[in-house]
Amino acid sequence: MQIPVETPAALTHKPASGYAIRVSLIAALGGFLFGFETAVISGAEKTIQRLWSLDSFWQGFTVASSLIGTVIGSLIAGVPAQRYGRKKVLTFIALLYLVSAIGCALTPYWSLFVLFRFIGGIAVGASSVVGPMYIAEISPAHQRGRLAGSFQLMIVTGIFVAYLTNFLFVNLGDQSWRWMLGIMLVPALLFAILLRAIPESPRWLVLNNRDEEARKVFARTGEADAVNLIREEHALAKGGTKESLFNGKYGKPILYAVILAMFNQLSGINAILYYAPRIFEMAGFTKDQAYLQPVYIGAANLFFTLLAMTVIDKFGRKTLLLIGAAGTIVFLGLTANAFSNPSAMGSNVLIYLIGYIAFFAFSQGAVIWVFISEIFPNSVRSQGGSLGSFTHWIMAAIISWTFPIIVESSPKGGFYSFVFYSVMMFLSFLFIWRIMPETKGRSLEQIQKELGIR
Repeated sequence: MQIPVETPAALTHKPASGYAIRVSLIAALGGFLFGFETAVISGAEKTIQRLWSLDSFWQGFTVASSLIGTVIGSLIAGVPAQRYGRKKVLTFIALLYLVSAIGCALTPYWSLFVLFRFIGGIAVGASSVVGPMYIAEISPAHQRGRLAGSFQLMIVTGIFVAYLTNFLFVNLGDQSWRWMLGIMLVPALLFAILLRAIPESPRWLVLNNRDEEARKVFARTGEADAVNLIREEHALAKGGTKESLFNGKYGKPILYAVILAMFNQLSGINAILYYAPRIFEMAGFTKDQAYLQPVYIGAANLFFTLLAMTVIDKFGRKTLLLIGAAGTIVFLGLTANAFSNPSAMGSNVLIYLIGYIAFFAFSQGAVIWVFISEIFPNSVRSQGGSLGSFTHWIMAAIISWTFPIIVESSPKGGFYSFVFYSVMMFLSFLFIWRIMPETKGRSLEQIQKELGIR
């Protein structure tokens, strides 16, 4: 049956659904915890290295232990999300964040610290799959870019707050790192409470033959006819569709998700976020200044993500990615040059990294979770989201584990690192320009049709 196609202009002028906005923002709080967990270690990592006398290898492992958890969390999250529903998995994720915050703040042992960091990483990895998936499935097409992008907005807000609390707590003495990590208890508890007020994903309800429940949710989001549209497009059988992602039909979305996720981390973003105070100390800043500069990085990240959210449904995902890739190539190159020339460091490094963060936030940061949540069909979206997130986090673990090894093994370690990241962004520009599709203004079902998926 032919699906009625609404033009992007028509979609843009539909009225906003306040209900979809409220529910999406609650689900996006998982992104806030994701961002906080990602960045907060930057304030504690050097103190932890001294406390437990860690060399560069084990220091990299300690920081990356969370990222190893994200790899596992992203890999396994799709199965329970498909079987038990998005809402139940989000609630379990909130509990994992609570356990991680309390454990990291109180443990006296390095091994237990690594374990609780690992648990927090599982929560981050699962969040990166289930949060954007849930928001994409409950958002009307004309709002989906901004609402799915709210997950990234919450991530960068969490990063900014983590840098800010690190700076505020840094002078509390030898135990300041415990306050830095333990404060995550507050937003984790709030997330767990607010999740009780959201519905299950309506598209998951359709997949599990709970059409009447789905219609009630769709009626509140302004998509009253969505159930019929989903069933017509996907010809879902009673009992739900059970389908493998790797059955040969989904080669294009798999390619797009994996390569975009790889380039997201090959930009060096997590090396900068996880080691920001260390990088600024390498650039010649004092300890207090080294903890203050990341606050500026976090503020720029937040501002340019907000800017991207205002235009992502107007200019599209591909345009933002091309602009961002061009800008990050330049500013990563300038940062590399600064680390090769001591007289060019200091405030120049701060300026260059703010420029880099601005272009990254405006492009890769704002787009990745939106795009991955859009390109897979309902029946395999949880699997596709897991694959994209798994790729993202395995690359993040590699980058974050190796960064201290590289910078401590050579006087030019900083230079080599940033040159590599700049070259990777050049390759990403070519991939985005020549291969990636545009998805703005289309329903999830229309995207599948344009990708040739039946």
